[in-house]
Amino acid sequence: MKIITTNVNKDQYWEERTAAPQELSCMQAVNIYPEIKLHKIRGFGGAFTESAAYCYSKLPEDEKKAFIKAYFSKAGLGYTLGRTHINSCDFSLSNYAADTDPQDEALEKFSLEREEQYILPLINAAREECGGDLKFLLSPWSPPAFMKTNHEMNHGGALKEEYYERWAKYMVRFVKEYEDRGIRVNWITVQNEPDAVQTWDSCKYTAAQEGIFAGKYLGPALKAAGLSHVKIFVWDHNKECAYERACGSMAQEGAKDYIAGIGVHWYTGDHFENIDMIRRAFPDLEVFFTEGCVEYSRFDRSNETYKGEMYAHDMIGNFKNGVSAFFDWNLLLDSQGGPNHVGNFCDAPMMCTEDFSKVEKHLSYYYIGHFSRYVQPGAFAVPVSSWCSEAECAGFVNPDGEKVLILLNRQDKVVHVSAGAKGQGASVDLEPHSIVTLCWE
Repeated sequence: MKIITTNVNKDQYWEERTAAPQELSCMQAVNIYPEIKLHKIRGFGGAFTESAAYCYSKLPEDEKKAFIKAYFSKAGLGYTLGRTHINSCDFSLSNYAADTDPQDEALEKFSLEREEQYILPLINAAREECGGDLKFLLSPWSPPAFMKTNHEMNHGGALKEEYYERWAKYMVRFVKEYEDRGIRVNWITVQNEPDAVQTWDSCKYTAAQEGIFAGKYLGPALKAAGLSHVKIFVWDHNKECAYERACGSMAQEGAKDYIAGIGVHWYTGDHFENIDMIRRAFPDLEVFFTEGCVEYSRFDRSNETYKGEMYAHDMIGNFKNGVSAFFDWNLLLDSQGGPNHVGNFCDAPMMCTEDFSKVEKHLSYYYIGHFSRYVQPGAFAVPVSSWCSEAECAGFVNPDGEKVLILLNRQDKVVHVSAGAKGQGASVDLEPHSIVTLCWE
């Protein structure tokens, strides 16, 4: 049995030791049940924003290579998923769109010139490290300004009904351009955060409008273009009303034929019950965690332990309740938490020094690694029974049968557990503010 520990107070980062499995007491037990397979895990990844790609472009060559390996090699986080934006987002250098001509109905002026400058070189470097095995989720923050009711990409507004068909074709064209470059697109969301009016790129949809757009426009457009393998997700926003949004979207004509899943974010709290309700009401839908980050406008940027625990706590709750894929937000940011064209600065697991000479890993990087390094794509989440709420835990079985148990202690005290399956495992003292991953056959 491998026991992997991260404890910043003891300067331990993925510190590994082995122990022979032992017979466990029924007291203080944390048991996993590998024979009860729940939902399949797609994998882990992060967002290839223009800001992240710009920061990557500023690094010296040796730091670029180290950065790529840190995220996409098996010695690093082992990411196999990526998310990127259709048109600009808040973590872009400015607003932009691939085609801004209202008269260009045939999309003859459509261009990925902006993506070719920063985003595509980063994607290609990551794909090379992964041997080409990198799957993408695409999300729009806003259609071009001329398609919207407020005539700008920022500050919300809505997609005009007369542009539903054209916007669907535009999104399909974006997918096709990526696939023509060898980049595999597996999923697309109708809209990032469709219930938010932001000072940056944003666009409002009701649940019904998302269902109608997916079922009558985007789904048929993908099918007509030979892209039926690209699955449509709706919501792509916070968890507290994800269930209601799923119900509203799925009730629309054609929605069930094309909507494959629900995307959730973490910015309004845990709400893990919403994920469970979706899985119970719509067992054929997948739930992806599509975005989360530590916003500097809300949280102390210097509290590394809190930020790491924020990730692990949310990941444990999400995976236990039905999430099957994890997408972090920006892969890389500058020392300020940008660049961001509206000053919406945030944290990232890896950030550049002020002079862009080096990349520094934050504690959240190591906490994410307790999941992504050991839970393989194709694994199944399995039930876990814990003796106390202080030992937060999630269990998995990898495709080769290896069992994985992740244990988080956010307390100021030691929490003892007897962790394993069927009475065999390890006796572990979870040190204050530590995370432990157990792996065994």
